[in-house]
This record gives sequence, structure tokens and C-alpha cells, in this order.
Amino acid sequence: MSLKIPKSQGIDLFKPGGKQLSGIEDAVIRNIQAVNELSEIVRTSFGPNGKNKLIINHLDRLFVTNDAATIVEELEVVHPAAKLIVMASHQQEQEVGDGSNLVLILAGELLKKAENLLIMGLHPSEIVQGYELARNKALESLSDLSNGNLALPPTKQSLATSIKTSLGSKQFGNEDFLADLVSDAVSTVMPKDFSQFNIDNVRVVKIMGGNLYESRVLRGMVFGRQPEGVARNATKAKVAVFTSGIDISQTETKGTVLLKNADEMMNFTRGEEQQIEKVLKEIADSGVKVVVAGSQVGDLALHYLNRLDIVVIKVLSKFELRRLCRVVGATPLARLGAPTAEEAGYVDVLETTEIGGDRVTVFRQDNDQLTRTSTIVLRGATANHLDDIERAIDDGVNIIKTLLTKDNRFIAGAGGSEMELSKIIEDFGDKTPGLNQHAIKKFAEALQIVPITLSDNAGLNSTEILAKLLSAHSTDKGRDFGIDIDAVSDEGIINTLQHGIKDSLASKWWSIKYAVESAIAVLRVDSIIMSKAAGLAPPQQQGHWDDD
Repeated sequence: MSLKIPKSQGIDLFKPGGKQLSGIEDAVIRNIQAVNELSEIVRTSFGPNGKNKLIINHLDRLFVTNDAATIVEELEVVHPAAKLIVMASHQQEQEVGDGSNLVLILAGELLKKAENLLIMGLHPSEIVQGYELARNKALESLSDLSNGNLALPPTKQSLATSIKTSLGSKQFGNEDFLADLVSDAVSTVMPKDFSQFNIDNVRVVKIMGGNLYESRVLRGMVFGRQPEGVARNATKAKVAVFTSGIDISQTETKGTVLLKNADEMMNFTRGEEQQIEKVLKEIADSGVKVVVAGSQVGDLALHYLNRLDIVVIKVLSKFELRRLCRVVGATPLARLGAPTAEEAGYVDVLETTEIGGDRVTVFRQDNDQLTRTSTIVLRGATANHLDDIERAIDDGVNIIKTLLTKDNRFIAGAGGSEMELSKIIEDFGDKTPGLNQHAIKKFAEALQIVPITLSDNAGLNSTEILAKLLSAHSTDKGRDFGIDIDAVSDEGIINTLQHGIKDSLASKWWSIKYAVESAIAVLRVDSIIMSKAAGLAPPQQQGHWDDD
């Protein structure tokens, strides 16, 4: 009989008010449940038939979107384990720009399967080992599942085809029009060296009114305001860009001036007027026809600019100012004065036009070599709708960048690649000895969440669809079969290769990598220790103490 040493009671390790939860039930299972909660929220927004979420953030701003990256960003998740998954989703958004929903859903499903294994009695370490083996096998097998690539140099048509699936998952029904719009904008700014393609060169301007099909692409930049002065248009013009405002220089300290007679009063402001006139005359003499100000334009300066027939426009955002400098090839100047030949920019056409009742200014370059910026002018009925379309366009441009700079291969969409991976990992689990095989088989099951979610959101019978997919993928010819959301066939499943439903292989690769790594990070946590929150606790209210 062994001697049992009693545990000493009442050791205060932490400050009063701190919390410690440890063990499988208190820490691991609770973390898994928190992640599942988050995963369930975004799951219904997955795929072309994904539902929108209406979110009101802490600033009372309204969002109506099915974009998972926006949803988790605005939700302000506070649970530490769920935060890990949100971080993985953010990382996916930065790495690829699309597929953040897949990270959240897959991580949630992997943890749900792990919960079953924990209840069966497996140790978290054994589950982690199994998941790591399955992840390595999945990432290794992805290359074998590739079914074509983006031919280089890309054409407008090939770019439009390559992003149709990604856009369809956000804006189902409008994907053809949006794909043409994005491919047109990207083709305009495509550099000779594709690896140098910069997503910042494709801008979006949202103008309320009209419908989506009135949207168009303009070469150059569009500003949602009109010029300040009388002059509104210019062609083949020299441009000067100033980061400061155009106004009479103000002294740093206030001074008092004593004026003794009317002549002194007349002469007092004349000096300032002559100074600003001289500076603006120098700018006009250097051949500048367009002036861009980074701050306010004074009334007196505006008067002289109108007399000199110079177009003046205010651009208050320093980021927009920097982009405009890139479009016109100018150097932003901090001093007010005539620019040198190197500092001045050039614009082919500057015009003020009206789009849906809004006056906008367009800086357009007709010369191919000069401009490397294009703007998509979006039209729509509501601000929320326009924001959602902008997010879809952003995903499309990011997918093109991924295909051009990371990996130009495609993989079956509509849940086809996940089903094939599930089959490969199931076979791999059968050949793996030891307890790891349980976790590997659960990993294979977790991958099936993609086709299940897609069919659930489309209102199909997921059990029936899954059985058909398993049957199709059991043969070599059925490896590209996915879910038929458009109801093209009576079967409910289609060959994604024949119907052009394809995802970027790089996007899928990073999604699986981040989802598994974040799920493993949650499983490795065996206790949660929380310090007492900083700040004073609010005073306790005595309920209705002054009621008679």
C-alpha cells in the first residue's frame, strides 16, 4: 500500500480575481466548443448559396455580407481559443486573399472530430500526431490532384475563366459580368513581368444608383469629387502635386498690428497677395495646367488659379495622393513653388463627368506605357450591396495575383478536391499502425464537411449527395466530381473539369495548412490561466433604492 500525501489547501498563486481552468473537460473541451460556435456562424455563409449575415459593429456601422473575413473582423471575438482560429483566417486573407471561410470551417470540424476521440479516451498528443501526419499527406497529395493551369502570358479570357468560381462563391449569378470586369481592369495594368503585378493598381470607386451592369472600367484614376475652381478639363497637361495646402502661409505665432491710416490698411494685405500671385504665376509659367493639393485651397489662391486657367483638385487622402503620383508620374512636393521637369507629372486627359448624379474627376492615360492603374466604377442600389461587390472584386484580384506570383495550377472546385483528398487520407489511415490511425481517419471525415456544407446551403439532401460523391470518387475517372449547385444534371453531382468549376491550388494548400495548424494549437492547450482584468470594477448598484 503506497503512502498518499494529502494536498495542501489554500495556496494563492495568482492575484485574487484570476481564473485557472485545466484538464480535458475544463480546458480542451471548452475551447473546442468555443471554436465550434464560431465555425457554425460562418458555415452557413459558405459557397455560392451562402447566406448573408447582418452585423452591427461597435461603431453602429451596418454590414450585410457573406464574406467570412469581414464577418470575423467585425464580430470582435474575445474567447482566446476562437481568437487563434480568427488569426489563422486573417493570415489566409493576407497570404492568398480568399478562402478564409474554408479555414474556419475546416478547423472547427477537425476540433469537433477530435472531441469524439477525446471522449473515446485518446490523449490529445495522439490526436495531434495523427492530424500532423494527415496534414503532410494532404498537402503532398494536392499537387497530384491539379487539373490544369493558367497559361502564361494570360489573356483577358483566361483570366476571366480562372476567377469565375471564386467570384461565384460571393456573387452568385453575377460572376460572368464581374469576371469580365476584373479581367479587363487587370489586363490594363498587367506589367511585362507578371511576378511584379500589384493588386494596389486596381482601384474601385463606388457610385450609388443604377444597377451593377452599368459598372465599367476606366484607365487611370477616378476621384468622387469635382475640381475646386472654374477650369474642369485638361488634355495633354503637365501636373504638379503638392502635399500641403495652397494658401497664404500662416505665421506660427499670433501677432498684433497697429494700423494708423487707410493707406496702411490697403497695403497690409497687398504684400501677401503679391507673394501668392508670384508663386502661382511661376507654376503657370513652368507649363503646369493641373494642380493637385493635399489640403485646403485658399480663396485668394483659387482666385488666381482661375485667372491662370489652371485646374485645381483637392485629394485629402495621402494614400490616394501617392497612387495619383504613380499614375501621372509626378513627385509630391512639400513646398509651394514651380516643379522641376523631373518633379512634374503628365496626364493625357483630365475630365469632369457625371455618373449617376455624382460629379467625378477622371485622370486618364491613353498611352500604354505611362499608366499602370485602372479603376472599376461600380454602380448599385445600396451602399451595403456595393461594399459586398467590392469585397468580391478584391478576392478576384487577389486570386489572379496568387495564380501569377505563387502557383498557376488549378484544382477541382465544388467540393471535388476535398472528397478526393478524403479518400486518399482514408486509405493512408488504413495503412498507418497504432492509435494515430483513428485521428487520420477523423481528418478524412472532417474534409467531407466542404461538400456537406455546400449541399446544405444549396438546400440539397447532403446525405444523398455525399453517397453519390463517395461512389463517384471510388473510381479513377470520378476524381473531379463535385456538387451540382446549378442543377445542370439530375444526379446532383457533375464533373467540375468539364464545367470549368476550379479553385486555385495555392489557395486550397494554404487553407488546409492554416486550418490544421490552428486546430492543433487549440488541442495542445491543456489549461487556461486568466489574470484579473485591469481597471476598477464598476460600483455595485443598489436596485431602486430611492423608490417610495
